[in-house]
Amino acid sequence: MVYLRNNGLTITLMAMFALALIGQWLTGWSANNDELLRHGEAAIAPLAYLGDAAFMSSVFENWESEFLQMAVYVVLTAILVQRGSAESKDPDAPERDADLATQAAKPGAPRILAAGASARWLYARSLGLTLFALFLLSFLLHWINSAGAAADDAIAHGETPETALHYFWSAQLWFESLQNWQSEFLSTAVLVVLSIFLRQKESPESKAVAASHGATGA
Repeated sequence: MVYLRNNGLTITLMAMFALALIGQWLTGWSANNDELLRHGEAAIAPLAYLGDAAFMSSVFENWESEFLQMAVYVVLTAILVQRGSAESKDPDAPERDADLATQAAKPGAPRILAAGASARWLYARSLGLTLFALFLLSFLLHWINSAGAAADDAIAHGETPETALHYFWSAQLWFESLQNWQSEFLSTAVLVVLSIFLRQKESPESKAVAASHGATGA
């Protein structure tokens, strides 16, 4: 029970992720079979649909936008501020991560901070770098699978499929990406602004309920 209490947020979110992914798979499989039957083609089994390029493209298309949003958010909040927002650091507060070489001696400080200046520089930016790496990996998998889906569609219509490299410049790939990117940036901006005026009791993503609108940071 202590384990569940201490890890409840991650467990719940991953369970919701798994359920949503399974739902996407099954509903996508059903919709795909409906489309196949309308064109006089044989339906495919659920497991076969898991390897379908169009399905994989849709999965990584969404992951790509989420990791991009988080990476950009983590980096921008280190540089820019929004007065009054719970999602912003306080521009008047002292720098939290100054003199990491000295802070490395604090009890409980990550051991990597004592490994030298290069290690400290890398670790101090490891969250943003990792999120950007996950974005690039997801974008690569989206691109490859979207190119595969486009090639399958071209072959089905008796056309010559594009190479993956040529498909990189296609309007379809960037339409798929940008339609998600714009929604992620909008939702993040809305959260930043709404957290100035609105509250969620006991949430670390919100200011204290009684905090003034001008107070910055959670």
